[in-house]
This record gives sequence, C-alpha cells and structure tokens, in this order.
Amino acid sequence: MTALDQPEKKPALEKKKWGLRAVYAWMLANAKGRHAWAAVAAFAFAEASFFPIPADVMVLPMMLADRKRAFRLGAWVAFWSVTGGALGYAIGHLFWETAGLWLIHLLHVPLEQVEALRHKYSNNAYLIMVQGATPIPYKLVTIASGLAGVSFPLFMLYSAVTRSVRYVVIEGLLVTLFGERAQVLLEKYLEVALIGFLVVLVLGFVALKYL
Repeated sequence: MTALDQPEKKPALEKKKWGLRAVYAWMLANAKGRHAWAAVAAFAFAEASFFPIPADVMVLPMMLADRKRAFRLGAWVAFWSVTGGALGYAIGHLFWETAGLWLIHLLHVPLEQVEALRHKYSNNAYLIMVQGATPIPYKLVTIASGLAGVSFPLFMLYSAVTRSVRYVVIEGLLVTLFGERAQVLLEKYLEVALIGFLVVLVLGFVALKYL
C-alpha cells in the first residue's frame, strides 16, 4: 500500500476547556472582537467609580492577544479610567450621604479607612498619584478625593498621571517586552495566577492603612 492509499488520519480533538481556563480562552478569542474595546472602556470607567473588580482582568488578555497595540490599548483604558474617576469624585463630593455611603457599605469597606484617605488627600493631594497605581481599589481613591474636596482639575491631572503609569507604562511595557513569555507562563499556571490576583486585591485593602 502506497502513502496515497493510506487513509488520512483525523487530527486529534482538542481537549475541551472548563472553568477558569474556558473563561480565559473565551477572553483571548474575543480580545480582537468588534466590541472588545468598547467593553474594556466600560469596565475601566465602572471600576474607577463603583465596580469592585479591576479592569486588568480584561486589559491583560487583550494586550496579550495583540501585543503590537498594547500601548494604544493602555492609553485607551487609562482615558476611560480617568473619566470614570470623575464620577467617583462626584460621588464623594456631591453624593456622599446617599450614593457614597451606600457604595462603601456594599463594598464592605470600613468608614475609618475612607476617612483616613480623605485626611491624607486633604493635606497631601499628590498621594493620589502614588496610590492610584497601587493595588488600592481606585474607586476608593476617587471617592475619597471628592470627599476631601481636592481641586477637581488637580485631581484629574493626578488621575491622568497615575492611570497612565499603571496601564501604559507598567502593563503596556511589560506585555510588550515579555508578552510571549508571560502568556506561556500565564496559561501554564493560570489557577496560581488567579490566586495571586485575589491576594493582590486583599493586599490593596490592607495597604489603605500604610500607604
């Protein structure tokens, strides 16, 4: 029997992904979709004012899926994060007694931690630039800034700096330089990475006492 007479071998079926890996595979597959940039913009806007989960869970898969546009995506996300931060500022400055207190209780954040941030920003508004790039939930930074009565133009300037540092300089640069290697490691240790991400979220709340 010649090679031409041999039956063609069917490719092995790809093992179906479940749980977290299925979600990750879906995000990578849709990272270049027509609505992906609009979705991540909405995510970044909401996270800066009221949504509990950082936008990084969408930003990083999108950057890994298209590393050539990592810096552009970082700038896009930073813009919408700053815009959402303006809403967070308004919640603290104009609607603290209603929406602000309700949101803080919903997020299970002790009022004394918000008060500590308010006191810091009242005396040292530049700390917005420092804490906006840390694991501290950014919505707490924006709400506390409004509550502290920080000058709004100054708040927007500091927000633009700190969110650009986080999404453009840090994440965009890391993905551009180590994207392929980072993606291989992430896919290999996805569950460990998720645990690490959750730990970072917890550390963000702990950092409120020290930063």
